[in-house]
Amino acid sequence: MEKRLIELEVENFRSLRSIKLPLGPVNVLIGPNGAGKTNVLKVFRFLADMIRTDLIPAMDEHGGFDEILFRGGGSIPDHFRIKLKAAWTPHATFEDPDEYELAVTLNDPAPQGQLTRFERFKFPGPQGGNEILVSSDAVEVRAVSVRHTPSVLDVVRPDAHMRTTGISSLSSGLSTLPRLSEEAGAREVRALSSRLGEFRVFDVNVDAARRPSRLLRKGGDPLEDDAANLAAFLLMLRKDDSDAWSRLEEDAVTVLPQLESIDFEYPSGAAREVVVVLHERGLRRPTQLADASYGTIRLLGLLALLYDPRPPALTCVEEIDHGLHPQALELLVERLREASERTQFLIATHSPAFADRLKPEELVICQRQDDGSSAIPALSAQRIIEIVQASEGEPLGELWFAGALGGDL
Repeated sequence: MEKRLIELEVENFRSLRSIKLPLGPVNVLIGPNGAGKTNVLKVFRFLADMIRTDLIPAMDEHGGFDEILFRGGGSIPDHFRIKLKAAWTPHATFEDPDEYELAVTLNDPAPQGQLTRFERFKFPGPQGGNEILVSSDAVEVRAVSVRHTPSVLDVVRPDAHMRTTGISSLSSGLSTLPRLSEEAGAREVRALSSRLGEFRVFDVNVDAARRPSRLLRKGGDPLEDDAANLAAFLLMLRKDDSDAWSRLEEDAVTVLPQLESIDFEYPSGAAREVVVVLHERGLRRPTQLADASYGTIRLLGLLALLYDPRPPALTCVEEIDHGLHPQALELLVERLREASERTQFLIATHSPAFADRLKPEELVICQRQDDGSSAIPALSAQRIIEIVQASEGEPLGELWFAGALGGDL
């Protein structure tokens, strides 16, 4: 996947006191409860919420500024910060990436203290690109020029392309900066905003996924983050992409030995609602999804996610192995790698059996430190490779469960 996130850096966001996490196509966070896996996913949910609403509503959705801040250590931090590096815009590369940084700071610790936000954007371009700084109610755009030696980048003519435009002191520049000129970077800001707004944190709500789905509008709606519209999404997939549907159904039959095929019924009429029904070996009539097992429903939800023809830029999945038989994990990892050609994955687990199927560069060890902060990654990918080699090829899950993958970067 050529266009993807490269790195996440976070300060003082819940247990993430200070982390810098390199990101590949498939990233699996493994660690005990409380190690910070879910908080990494919450960073991306926060960014997506900020695009859909704005900075303050997104903070409120996550409990407010005080709840977001890191709680450990001896002193209360006065800010949280999120920084992304990505290759998303047309001229961005892994060596010269797009950058986005957000910092929210409490300037006065008194009860009525004033919050301020700072944002920084950097977008490469054929002549160097632009850097955009947003602070208080002002926006500053700096032209970055490539000198005669292409490897040397410098900010030149700092007064060039300078603009000040009205912007609320606590409103995200992601919603306001598209009003800039194309030359100043409006196109790139729109691209970044679109990518962030797509971020999905997926967690199958089995009770919701069991129920009938209202039929999707023409063209199809995306799979909901909790798979509540699973039946309608699967029906859309069968109608619009027969090849993907056949492969999904084949995967389900492979993992569920009693399953022969998947079909649909329309309890309220063909134009209103749809339910999934399973044709199972030895049964006289099909089984509605409402009567299927917890693990069967989770598996179908995950397969729907992996065969989504229009996936977001980043897909996060909570406890991907929860409720699944170990025989499903091998196939699931294979499909994750295939789907990572279209969407990047960030996955949380504490299953050694799932980790056994991973490559060292796909595994991110998470640990909780004595001050309550998360160490993520607790080991570099190179160190994991060295430990695997020294163990003469022991599976990663077994090494982690045995404590061999605990340690320092």
